[in-house]
Amino acid sequence: MRLSCQQEDLHRGLSAVARAIPARTTLPITQHILLEAQDGAITLSATDAETIAITYRIEAEIEEPGSITMPSRLLSDFIATLPHDKISMSLAERSRQVNLSCARNTASIGGMDPDDFPPIPPVGDAGTVRMDADRLRRAITQTVFSAATDDSRPVLTGVHFAISDKQMRLAAADGFRLSVHTMDLDEETEERAIIVPARALGELGRLLGEATEGAVSMTFNQANTQVQFDLGHAKLMAQLIQGTFPNYEQLIPNQTTTQTVVLVKDFIRETRIASIFARDGSGIVRLIATPGEGGEPGRLTIIARAEEVGDNEGELDAVVEGDEAKIAFNGRYLTDVLQVVDVDRVAVETTSPSSPGVIRPIGDERFVHVVMPMFVQW
Repeated sequence: MRLSCQQEDLHRGLSAVARAIPARTTLPITQHILLEAQDGAITLSATDAETIAITYRIEAEIEEPGSITMPSRLLSDFIATLPHDKISMSLAERSRQVNLSCARNTASIGGMDPDDFPPIPPVGDAGTVRMDADRLRRAITQTVFSAATDDSRPVLTGVHFAISDKQMRLAAADGFRLSVHTMDLDEETEERAIIVPARALGELGRLLGEATEGAVSMTFNQANTQVQFDLGHAKLMAQLIQGTFPNYEQLIPNQTTTQTVVLVKDFIRETRIASIFARDGSGIVRLIATPGEGGEPGRLTIIARAEEVGDNEGELDAVVEGDEAKIAFNGRYLTDVLQVVDVDRVAVETTSPSSPGVIRPIGDERFVHVVMPMFVQW
């Protein structure tokens, strides 16, 4: 094998596929990246051999085709520190030692037999959904953070995809909050419901962040156990989570007694300030919405208390419709959702201190977030 490519291209590709490398494994080969050189390109592949695999294609000058696996961390760290210049690689026949050179730097890295690399099975084409890359990136950003991080209920560690006609709805919940994003598709498709691991979607979101133009193809296998997202230069394959996702529609309140509209940038600033004090108070942030009187604007008061430490109170101008309302949330949950809202104002809809609160972006009906209240003494 003999080839050359640009440092920035190889660094970008290695960074992308390395996210599929497992933190712990009993298979040493899964700590390696498979490099295949042929047809004027290098294909980089990594997998945890269980739930996720990523392949990434970069342009290269191929003098002699070939393949090898190399240790991910060593290779990635070395390539990242090289200057932006051409990198040359060579591998002698029947050898496992790869020679690399870039500018005045040279190295030799030992690899493993590419035949030992876990195979990445083709997904096939039992069904394909095509969608806009930027729309999908936004949908992932606004849902994946609400998925559970523990395995006590495996279905909650994924994001539910409900596909029908020309619409796809993504939903994630961890038992304390729920995020739902509805996106339009450009063409009608077969009705289908799947659960994609949140970890895989998090990595997909990073890949989509490289370029927000173009289309993404989502393909399923015949058994409906695997999904592949094809971005053109990159592919991500994931093992689907089997099980029944909760009926989240019934968790979204149909009626509320108070709607409070505030500016997102002000709300997130005051929530972050309150969260500093809430760290020593179980993370509790109290909200009090007060309607305006006599032509005066309403206000939203944000309070955090920590026993034996101190307290904090902030106030925002707000448009409050309905009754005065009091409710308490986990401050981190508020910050998480406000960070993914891409409009200027949000509405906080409440019914009682013990009922779920609903956060809706003003002017964007695609996204809705439900968060469970915390029970406090007022």
